[in-house]
Amino acid sequence: MSEARRRELGDTDAPVEDELKESFDKTVEEGAERLHRTFRNILVTGVFGGFEIGLGIMAYLAVLHQTGDHLLAGLAFSVGLVALFLAHSELFTENFLMPVAAVVAKEGSLAQLAKLWGGTLVANLISGWAFVWIVMQAFPEWTETVAESAHHFIDAPFSLQVVALAVLGGSTITLMSRMQQGTSNDVAKIVATVIGGFLLAGLQLFHSILDSLLIFAAIHSGADISYLQWLGWFGYTLAFNMLGGLLLVTLLRLVRTKELIEKRREEAPADPDAPHNR
Repeated sequence: MSEARRRELGDTDAPVEDELKESFDKTVEEGAERLHRTFRNILVTGVFGGFEIGLGIMAYLAVLHQTGDHLLAGLAFSVGLVALFLAHSELFTENFLMPVAAVVAKEGSLAQLAKLWGGTLVANLISGWAFVWIVMQAFPEWTETVAESAHHFIDAPFSLQVVALAVLGGSTITLMSRMQQGTSNDVAKIVATVIGGFLLAGLQLFHSILDSLLIFAAIHSGADISYLQWLGWFGYTLAFNMLGGLLLVTLLRLVRTKELIEKRREEAPADPDAPHNR
């Protein structure tokens, strides 16, 4: 079908399907809103994001301790991602699609993206570290369960399988964000969130924030794991999470909406650091 014919058939004159145009607009606008937040707001939303992922960890450990079933525990972990969605908090790996799309569309700058990523990552880790300390003081009977979960990640030798698990971890969360942007129905968004949480935790994919909190909880409980071991694991997991989210999902989405991006770039203000008033 020709571009002209597509324009005639839709409700808008966009060179893509109307639903895709609507989803793209929401993606860029939300990404721009995140990029233009103050550093204080970035830290606050990141802190709450760490708390809410910690809530998911608590649910995950409770079910895993009682059943030993990772799939059921992964479903329980979805509580944390649903809380994150409903509270409009921030998880580092959620910030691959929307803010990057906004930067490419000249609705924000690389400096703003670096501030968003850095502030959210640090806030997620610090608040999550504190939250799981409280969890382990409240539920010391989970010590063996959390230690076994943490060793699953820390003891895994670096291999192609580990790389694939980390790439899938990053792409799963980014795909979840894309699904949320594809609908205006809150129930559908929550379903997408539950799917993402189930796959991420239930399949024990390598995820830099989620699994870091499990490792922190194990350290708090006295497991034979050091922060140096965590740091070595965290470095490559973070890199491959970013690769999965940015390459497998974000890049393909940007290619799919190339014409819309070009139009946005033509309309964008000269200074991407200026307040977003679209």
